[in-house]
Amino acid sequence: MKFALGYANTVPHYDPVAARDLAVAAEESGFESIWTVEHLIWPHAYDSAYPYHRSGKMPGDPSTPIPDSLIWLTWVGAATSRIRLGTGVIILPLHEPLLLAQQAATLDLLTGGRLELGVGVGWLEEEFDAVGVPFGRRGRRTDDHIEAMRRLWASDDAAFDGDFVRFEGVASNPKPVNGTVPIVIGGHSSAAAKRAARLGDGFYPGPDSLDKLSAVLDTMREECERIGRDHDEIEVMSAYPGRLAEDFHQAVATMGALGVDRLIVPVGMVTRPSLEVGMENFKTLARSLD
Repeated sequence: MKFALGYANTVPHYDPVAARDLAVAAEESGFESIWTVEHLIWPHAYDSAYPYHRSGKMPGDPSTPIPDSLIWLTWVGAATSRIRLGTGVIILPLHEPLLLAQQAATLDLLTGGRLELGVGVGWLEEEFDAVGVPFGRRGRRTDDHIEAMRRLWASDDAAFDGDFVRFEGVASNPKPVNGTVPIVIGGHSSAAAKRAARLGDGFYPGPDSLDKLSAVLDTMREECERIGRDHDEIEVMSAYPGRLAEDFHQAVATMGALGVDRLIVPVGMVTRPSLEVGMENFKTLARSLD
C-alpha cells in the first residue's frame, strides 16, 4: 500500500513556511505522494450540494485560503526530491487546456517527472457561472481537455478536433519528463468510474461508505471489461470512508482488499498535536504493517 498525504494545501499550509515544512516532513516520513484540493472561487451563497459531506456544504467559509494547486506544488516540489506531487483534484473544465498542458509539463519537468494530474468535472455550478463556463456538458468538455493535453504532450505537430477544443499544426513545449503526465480521474459517480476506465491512468473516487466505494470500483472494472482494457493498468487511490486513525491496520487491509493501491491520509491526522508528533505517530503505524 502506498500512502498519500491528502488535502495538503488547506489551512494552515497555505503559508509558505508551513507548506514547505509539511512536504519535507511527509517525504522524510515515507509518504509516496502529496495531494492538493482546488476551488477558484468560493461563493458566499450557493445552492449546489457539496457531495462529500452530509451537510451539503464545504468545510470552512469564504475567507478560507485555497492556494492554486500547481503553484503550491511547484513551491513544495522545489523543497523535496522524491515525493510525488498530485492535484486532487483540478476542476478541469474550468481550465484552458492548452495553458494547463504547458503549466503541467513545466512543473513536471522542474520536479523531475513527479507530477500526477488529478482532474474532475466539478460540482459547484455557481463557480462555473462566475468563471463563465457552462455547467452543462462539463463531462464532455473534460474528455476533450484530457485528449487535447495528451496530444500536445505527445507531438510537436499536434492536432485535435473536439467539441470544445480545436487546433492543428501546433507545438507545446517543454514536454513532460516521461512523455506524458499521468492523469487521475476524480469523482464518486458512475460517469467518473467509466471515464477512469476510458481515459485514466488512475482513479480517485471519494464515496462516503465502503459499499459505495466497492460499487464504483466495480463500475470502473466493468467498463474496462466492456472496452477491452486491463483494469490493473489503472491505479486506484482513495481515502478511507471512516476514522482511519482509530483502526489503521484494519483500514489498510480493507482498502487493499477492495483494490486500492494508494491510501489517502488526511493532513489533520499527521499534524496533531503537532507536525513532529503527528508524523512520528504515522511512521510508527506504517512500520507496524511490516
